[in-house]
Amino acid sequence: MLGNDIVDLDLAKTQSNWRRKNYLNKIFTADEQLLITSAKNPDDMVWLLWSMKESAYKIYNRKTGIRNFAPKSLNCVIHSDTGQIHGTVNVDDNTYFTKSDIYTTYLHTIASVESVKLKDISMAIYKSPNHLFDYKSTNPGCVSHHGQYLALVY
Repeated sequence: MLGNDIVDLDLAKTQSNWRRKNYLNKIFTADEQLLITSAKNPDDMVWLLWSMKESAYKIYNRKTGIRNFAPKSLNCVIHSDTGQIHGTVNVDDNTYFTKSDIYTTYLHTIASVESVKLKDISMAIYKSPNHLFDYKSTNPGCVSHHGQYLALVY
């Protein structure tokens, strides 16, 4: 099973005020909040952790059938942040492995139930208007879209 999340960073800056009172407390654990407040770029860290949670949740939801996105129950750990960012997300007794890339205008995370499978995941990322096609016919393993971006994984 695959998970996938993309964040249009330009849109996130205008649509979300994560600095407002109690926002972080509702979504992130104490350890995750520490990562955010100590990061060189707190904005990127917020959206990195968010995309890790989203990509893992997509697998968890398909696996369990539970449709209850409670972001604070998904616990992120970053293991490496040199080049690509590798991490894990734990929810209940499940661990999901993630790999993320941060670019100037978007951030993308993929997730898998096995860490070795991350290297085998194929990705296609499109920026509007270049994603106005019937992408479902390509049978992606997971779809994510935000703002101008569409991310498909296989």
